[in-house]
Amino acid sequence: MLAIGLMSGTSRDGIDAALIETDGEGLSYAIEFHAMAYDDGFRLRLAEACQRAMAMAAPGFEPLIASVEAELTERHVQAVADLLGRSGHIAEDIGVIGFHGHTVAHRPDRGWTWQIGDGVGLAGAFGIPVVADLRSADVAAGGQGAPLLPVYHRALAAGLNKPAAVLNLGGVANITFIGSDGTLIAFDTGMASGLIDNWMQTHGDAAYDAGGACAARGRVDDARLAVMMADPWFEVPPPKSIDREQFSIDMVQGLSMEDGAATLTAFTAAAVARAVDHLPERPRAIHVAGGGRHNDVLMAMLAERTGAAVLSVDGLGWNGDALEAQGFAYMAVRHLKGLPISFPGTTGAPEPMTGGVLFQA
Repeated sequence: MLAIGLMSGTSRDGIDAALIETDGEGLSYAIEFHAMAYDDGFRLRLAEACQRAMAMAAPGFEPLIASVEAELTERHVQAVADLLGRSGHIAEDIGVIGFHGHTVAHRPDRGWTWQIGDGVGLAGAFGIPVVADLRSADVAAGGQGAPLLPVYHRALAAGLNKPAAVLNLGGVANITFIGSDGTLIAFDTGMASGLIDNWMQTHGDAAYDAGGACAARGRVDDARLAVMMADPWFEVPPPKSIDREQFSIDMVQGLSMEDGAATLTAFTAAAVARAVDHLPERPRAIHVAGGGRHNDVLMAMLAERTGAAVLSVDGLGWNGDALEAQGFAYMAVRHLKGLPISFPGTTGAPEPMTGGVLFQA
């Protein structure tokens, strides 16, 4: 089946749209990928929507969030149209769209998670069935609702030497561990690029630290890093997940631009190293996807602190930018087939669970 996956991630940089052919089980072939960046104005509105959502006791109507949701959906419609144009396919060729939307607040501790995006509107725009709201059922059952990509990582990694790990570095970082006996464990490790991006946007004129160039000129403040790593969340055993807003740049305020970037980069690497300590086996290699793999300083710090070979997934023939979007296409097909997308070892769900809500055109 041809399926489209859409992802607006915690980096808040734009929409990833991927077209794959898959049976939702062992077979998956990448066909086309398209990334559509957000403009600065929308990125700021989206960030404000997230802050307002996190301040709410539960999901509900809030004028700015509703406005951002409508605009977000329109941008996803454009992303799908662009992807179809690039691929040479028409809407009638596509069996399903996996629509993640954007997480404005993730509060499994309160029994809810909130992804905005109009599944009905997206389905109606193309006449293609849409599977959305992929996390809520898991959280309602007592799971973390994240990460969801492990089921796709497992399919892609079938031929890798085990134990192995796939690390996704978006705004938040999450790791998928596949043991030598096939054990599947996954959880958020902490922040990835989110705080680094916030620092660069707040204290400089850049959206992110390209290649880690700013961090490379700085020095890690070990005392501040130790305080940040003393947060009790890091000692909580997996499965676990966090919202992007759980940590802030407050602890590095007062440092130079370069030292702040270096310390926040080290915070990401140290958190991943702490996460590896939670695994039942040390992975032989950590294969890295997401925008963070382009940060050379972060990749070097990861290798130093974990003691593992830290490699971009592109070396496996995977597209490290497209992986999340592809995964949501894969999960949409699994939804149609009644197959689970989350598991006790990945989200803490009580049993393997299907997820998502189907919106017909």
